[in-house]
Amino acid sequence: MQFSSRFTIAVHILLAVNEFEGQCKTTSNFLGNSVNVNPVIIRKTLGQLKDAGLVTVEAGIGGASLAKDPKKITLWDIFCAVEDKKEELFHFHEDPNPECPVGANIHAVMDGRLRKFKRNLQKDMDDITLQELVKDLRKEMKKSKRLGFVMEAVQGPAEEKQS
Repeated sequence: MQFSSRFTIAVHILLAVNEFEGQCKTTSNFLGNSVNVNPVIIRKTLGQLKDAGLVTVEAGIGGASLAKDPKKITLWDIFCAVEDKKEELFHFHEDPNPECPVGANIHAVMDGRLRKFKRNLQKDMDDITLQELVKDLRKEMKKSKRLGFVMEAVQGPAEEKQS
């Protein structure tokens, strides 16, 4: 099973917003260069994160900032902000044949288990906060000796370099 990249893009955005706060404006262009995706995708994701109360966004080149303490943002909060909450985690195939003994009973066999998988995923994601990821990120940055960043590499074109 594979989820879309919306969740990991949202986590990347939130980590970058937290990490670069006070150093530069985290605009959609800036974040797009960090994530390496089109700023339109960043703007859509920021909109979803804003609607979920996880970020605030200043219009124009104001940039984004966290709306909550990273200790109070869980991975499940982020997942729910960007994934379709109406969808089940697993899309069940359409119309199993009710005349077949397997088709007639597949839902009875699988539905409860699929709900359990979702509950377990939610619990696991609720147990991890953005603050834990911030801590892990900084540990990895220290190990790789990438404590700072090259502004041009992340910000992109010169006209974007406003702090």
